[in-house]
Amino acid sequence: MTGANFGFAAPTAEAAGTEMTYIAAISEALREEMRRDGDVVVLGEDVGGSFGGAFKVTQGFADEFGDRRVMNMPMTENAFIGAATGMALMGLRPVVEVQFADFITTGFDAIVQFAATNHYRWGAAVPWVIRAPADGGISSGPFHSQNPEAWFVHTPGLKVVVPATPADAKGLLISAIRDDNPVVYFESKPLYRSLRGEVPEGDHTVPIGRARLARAGTDVAVVTYGAMVHQAVTAAQTLEADGIDVAVLDLRSLKPLDTEAVLELAVATGRVLVIHAANRLAGVGAEIAALIADEAFDRLDAPVRRIGGLDVPVPFSPPLEAAYRPDATRIADEVRALARW
Repeated sequence: MTGANFGFAAPTAEAAGTEMTYIAAISEALREEMRRDGDVVVLGEDVGGSFGGAFKVTQGFADEFGDRRVMNMPMTENAFIGAATGMALMGLRPVVEVQFADFITTGFDAIVQFAATNHYRWGAAVPWVIRAPADGGISSGPFHSQNPEAWFVHTPGLKVVVPATPADAKGLLISAIRDDNPVVYFESKPLYRSLRGEVPEGDHTVPIGRARLARAGTDVAVVTYGAMVHQAVTAAQTLEADGIDVAVLDLRSLKPLDTEAVLELAVATGRVLVIHAANRLAGVGAEIAALIADEAFDRLDAPVRRIGGLDVPVPFSPPLEAAYRPDATRIADEVRALARW
């Protein structure tokens, strides 16, 4: 049954459109939404003027939309995330750029204590998006290389998404901007200019809370998200020579999580490896492993395994950083061990 899809649609190439990089897809989504809806505004450090943000996502935006919709902020994340929450409560749809996901900690109170609780407290919509460039792989050390998604998955009232392809980068950002809930949108920096793909033109949305089967397979399921999707697919291709047929599930959305897709693939294969780039301890993978153990234990042929980053600050040294995160070789080794179980 090599390549069986079980209840999933077969993996297909991205819908026809324009080929572009992952980061260009993010920029296109934001520009299109600002043109479509005058309530969409952008704020963050150096997002305006000629600079256009640390990674140039908003380059040229100030010329098109003006400085009342593309607003430079001082280095006070708690203040401008709080301001974005106020804007959202007053009817705007702010998109906040945090230069690096690591710096989101200085805005933590504004996110988890205020924005995330407003709907519960008095039924108010808080339609903002925080764009958070995460992950490493570029030798930027511990303050510019972290994956802090688990903090926000743990917080009631937030949605959390992590696109892995250019098409999803566009479609999930548009969906996030239109959502009436606060959405933390994690971008994988290693994919910014290294990954290209077809991106549908026009009004392309991807539903939040729906996983994507990145690769069909029957023997072992790999459940992951972000840049790790591509490492997992590379490992799966290598394992074909060993006669091991690996399915790869791209979660896309961490909250809400597509539990149905996770459990369906776990039951279909009987062996599951959960992967994330963040340090392993108390990461998102622990929750996914617990879900599978709770709901599908009697249908498994092996224990659920998980791998992640080491429980240390992200190293600056390129060789040490390479050892810190899972890669295709490490993933393939873990899959082989599962297949032998």
